[in-house]
Amino acid sequence: MAPEPKTAEAKPAQLQLPVMVVGPIDLGRLIRELETMDEALVQEGLRNGEKDVHPPKVSKMLDKTMGLNKLDLLQDADRQTLHKMLTDVRQHAPVMHFSFSADPAPAFAEKLIAWLRKEIHPLVLMTVGLQPNIGAGCILRTANHQFDFSLRQDIETKRDILMQQIQLQATQPQKTAAPAQQPQEQPA
Repeated sequence: MAPEPKTAEAKPAQLQLPVMVVGPIDLGRLIRELETMDEALVQEGLRNGEKDVHPPKVSKMLDKTMGLNKLDLLQDADRQTLHKMLTDVRQHAPVMHFSFSADPAPAFAEKLIAWLRKEIHPLVLMTVGLQPNIGAGCILRTANHQFDFSLRQDIETKRDILMQQIQLQATQPQKTAAPAQQPQEQPA
């Protein structure tokens, strides 16, 4: 059996998500936009005939997703394939919830999701919540674990060391520096 010739436009076996698709909400937007786009293309094809179909304007998120996966928006089979892949991701992808004391910058969220997809799972999704009482750091929740990487937790685990240092400082005599004697000026 002869191997099939490789084409330049080989489509990936597994969906690749751009880093701008961070969480389930972004994924839902992408699916809704794809469904709207599919409906618009089908309607335009019915009205104008299959040869004069022009794609409507797409978002940057959908454009990047189509480009990463080497899919053509004008091809019905490609749109259906992408829709199936996206709905599978929505149902089965691991979701990690991060809680921060303040909203993280979008650039930070993209770097974090890129790292998670490289090191943890290629389709991991991330949600972000706010807990102002954690100070610095974050709290990570998955489906069955919780990890506290906050400054509050770090201080609580090292409370004994902190108390020993406070007591040590309180028992040591205070060395106060005597004010420097300045020469007094002679009245003229």
